[in-house]
Amino acid sequence: MGFFSQFILIIPGILMAITIHEYAHGWMANRLGDPTARYAGRLTLNPLHHLDPIGTLMLFIAHIGWAKPVPINPQYFSNPKYDIIWVSLAGPMANIICAFACGALFRFFINLSTLLAYIFMYAVLINLVLCAFNIIPIPPLDGSKILMGILPRQQAYEFSKLEPFGPFILLFIIMFGRMTGFNIIWSIISRFVTTFSYLFTGEVIGI
Repeated sequence: MGFFSQFILIIPGILMAITIHEYAHGWMANRLGDPTARYAGRLTLNPLHHLDPIGTLMLFIAHIGWAKPVPINPQYFSNPKYDIIWVSLAGPMANIICAFACGALFRFFINLSTLLAYIFMYAVLINLVLCAFNIIPIPPLDGSKILMGILPRQQAYEFSKLEPFGPFILLFIIMFGRMTGFNIIWSIISRFVTTFSYLFTGEVIGI
């Protein structure tokens, strides 16, 4: 399959994964009493409201990207320390559910339409990659907020000091992988992605 054909086939999966992920964050926050995302127009399944131009471009270039973060105001939560865990988990969990659904559609279309089967196959992979990547506990990824919610307050405070440096750490890891050919992030998430993609599709697939 040529690069352009593959590029076209992965677009629906990227739009789906990003939109579902960010919507889930906003939905959970709203359920826990924070209407900030709803007031900002982010409680929507319209991909255009969630796409970050640079983050989307990085998905195609480095296979790692990001969307515009959904605005959250923990002051609305009755228990901010623990409610933020559920808000942060909502995005990755939504991606797993979406991957499962796309895996079922892949199984249905595999003998009916090769084109649709490939679209759903890539959607499974992209959702699983986005889920696993965001669980990594490096700020500003969801995993860092989950970890801060789990840690005792003093340790959480110390860990929070990494937040200003988190994007630079991620950029360094990504650039290191591009320059050396050793993808640190993929080495961390590959087992999760390959295992669940096989469970959901019944096929050995990878990036």
